[in-house]
Amino acid sequence: MKHDSILGAVGNTPVIRINRLAPDGINLYVKFEAFNPLGSVKDRLALGVIEAAEKTGALKPGQTVIEATSGNTGIGLAMVCAAKGYPLVVTMAETFSLERRRLMRFLGARVILTPKEEKGTGMVEKARELAAAHGWFLTRQFENDANPDMHERTTGREIVDAFKGETLDYWVTGFGTGGTLTGVSRVLKRESPDTKIVVCEPPEAPMIASGVPQERNADGGPATSHPAWKPHPIQGWSPDFIPKIASEAIDAGVIHKIVETPAADGMAWARALARKEGIFTGVSGGSTFAGAMQIAEAAPTGSTILCMLPDTGERYLSTPLFGDVATEMTEEEIEISRSTPGYQL
Repeated sequence: MKHDSILGAVGNTPVIRINRLAPDGINLYVKFEAFNPLGSVKDRLALGVIEAAEKTGALKPGQTVIEATSGNTGIGLAMVCAAKGYPLVVTMAETFSLERRRLMRFLGARVILTPKEEKGTGMVEKARELAAAHGWFLTRQFENDANPDMHERTTGREIVDAFKGETLDYWVTGFGTGGTLTGVSRVLKRESPDTKIVVCEPPEAPMIASGVPQERNADGGPATSHPAWKPHPIQGWSPDFIPKIASEAIDAGVIHKIVETPAADGMAWARALARKEGIFTGVSGGSTFAGAMQIAEAAPTGSTILCMLPDTGERYLSTPLFGDVATEMTEEEIEISRSTPGYQL
């Protein structure tokens, strides 16, 4: 397939059957967003918000783009801005993985780190401050309607088309900006209303489950951290506020069930997906899969479940996900090496 630029490769990610891990009698699938060109579902968001801003004239040729990000949106924006010729500045809390900031810088972006004590709201406010001071275009991923609109046009459409002629009983997702949740839920509500939408949250940050509304500024941005939020290790999931975009799906009442998925379970399932299915996803993907497995264990025989896997495991090399993965030969590997006489270290 030929594309005019890298941007033509965004979307149309595969739906993959889970064979060795799925419970008996359950049709379990994943939509593997690592097949986007920069390895995550946020490539869709990045392309959607930039092209929408170009169409409206809100983004001028050569203008600097700025966004607050846990990493994947910034990486996607770095790809889009490189391809289109826009300078990019991102703000990111210092807690997120080192490889994310290096990837963005490798793609030409400038990365401004904010103190971990200020959480996600701090990096958002820093982006607003810089945009106002320098006249930069702030993409506002957490409030920008172009985000869920892109998922409605692409991700949701792809899911419905993949299961055309079949019954999709459950769709399982986490939420970061809420773009995937809200955009896909619009399509499912219209075209597959019997599909039950399941949302995963970290047990440390049960913001949706709490039922407590998010306090907002006039523009829809967070006025403060949500009272149900505490720090958690699932990067890209559940910032310390409920994004305005996510609130559309919450307020519409389309969520069938909310499941808590501890990061330890997510890491265990991410490793299991790698070792049993050959599917290489990160902590957020493993945690979403943990939620899907909870649903699968209780679902009626014959049920079909689709789980979102947001990104690639390569985003997590410096995190505890890889904490027990050796860089030098293990004792077992040394023993294998010694089983023949040649080429010993």
